[in-house]
Amino acid sequence: MKTEAQILKGHLDTLLLATLEDGPRHGYAVKEALREASGARFDLPTGTIYPALRRLESAGLLRGSWSVVSGRKRRTYQLTAAGRRRLTGDRAAWRDFAAAVTGILEAAPCPAT
Repeated sequence: MKTEAQILKGHLDTLLLATLEDGPRHGYAVKEALREASGARFDLPTGTIYPALRRLESAGLLRGSWSVVSGRKRRTYQLTAAGRRRLTGDRAAWRDFAAAVTGILEAAPCPAT
């Protein structure tokens, strides 16, 4: 398993919610926003993105709607109020976790016992 995939595991929902914070996007635009914001480190397949978006919609964290653009049907997603609350909570939890990990990884080596 790639390092990025290991790091991403358990955080995909939060990252997807964050890509929708600034406004609605269709599924492929969510995928591209995640790839661009991560410097191409998270270039995930659509088979990972779309089921996660549907799951978040079923959970009430996203609202989806269909539109036709240039003759193509697109599903556009946007955060719900519950999705915004979840994103806020997830960000706080991430900051706490990251601070704890940083404290361990950047601490002076422990003396041998």
